[in-house]
Amino acid sequence: MKIGLAGYQGSGKSTLFELLSGHKPDVSKSHLGQVGITTVPDERFDKLVAFHKPKKISPAKIDLFDTPGLMKGDNTHNAQRLGIIRESSALAQVIAVFNGVDPVAEARAFEDDMILADLQVVGNRIEKLKKDLLKPRPATEKDELNAELGALEFVVNKLNNGETLRGIPFTEVQDKATKSFALLTRKPKMVVLNTADSTVNEKQIADLKAIGITAIAGPVGLELEVASLPEEDRTLFAEEMGLTESCRSKLLRAIFEITEQITFYTCDEKEVHAWLLKRGSSALEAAGTIHTDLARGFIRAEVMSTDDLLRLGSEKEVKAAGLFRTEGKEALIRDGDEIVIRFSV
Repeated sequence: MKIGLAGYQGSGKSTLFELLSGHKPDVSKSHLGQVGITTVPDERFDKLVAFHKPKKISPAKIDLFDTPGLMKGDNTHNAQRLGIIRESSALAQVIAVFNGVDPVAEARAFEDDMILADLQVVGNRIEKLKKDLLKPRPATEKDELNAELGALEFVVNKLNNGETLRGIPFTEVQDKATKSFALLTRKPKMVVLNTADSTVNEKQIADLKAIGITAIAGPVGLELEVASLPEEDRTLFAEEMGLTESCRSKLLRAIFEITEQITFYTCDEKEVHAWLLKRGSSALEAAGTIHTDLARGFIRAEVMSTDDLLRLGSEKEVKAAGLFRTEGKEALIRDGDEIVIRFSV
């Protein structure tokens, strides 16, 4: 999962990238973007490591993409930059609110830029389809082209009405027709309000929520300053500045919310590994997340809740309490499950 940190120039998104990834932004890559990795903080994972005492630990990680900053009112350069942003799985728009910016207006302006970009790529394909349909073709091929055209015209109508595609259920034909475009307005999105200090304007967050956007707030620059201090000084300085919860923790929790992610675990004396999975995924999909061979040769999944294991103290006690599950490939994996995949290839 690649989370795109996006926004207009001067928003502080590169500062947020450094805070989350620990890597200083490379100025030479500002026009192409820069990728870093952040580890997902996970109390359950820490407890499992203490319980199993493995030789190796593998916490869940997320790719962060510091995307090229957009320039307000510059559609020429923004088109190329938005094309790069399409590589992201989900978007976190950073808005600096310490300079009098209206976050709702800025969020809407960014949405408008994405709508225009999506209209451009879909519109180009529609024009080509219409030309292709004028040429002599077999009936079956024309039917396919007409189906694609209808799917794309549905998308264009939504975008022309100023609507994003986020949360709109697509048919199989619409999914297929738009897959290659990586539509910006269909990606999960949230907003990070970059504040001057620890003071949070709850009205701004509520106003964004009212237009369907999840938002968090935090002093990104101040938190980066704290993170650069010697470890023994960080806690005291954070308390003095009123930093009760890091922007990193709030952001990652919100990302899980908008992308509907859960965490499951594979554990033994060799390794404790945390895996990310889309909520509502099956045991077979979880197996495929671990390794394609596990999905290909899937026999069954042996599953127990991490909470049950830690509470009862052993797998044996979990089984004795009737809380151990043997599941087929269609069974849903729950957040916090510890699983073993039995397979044969």
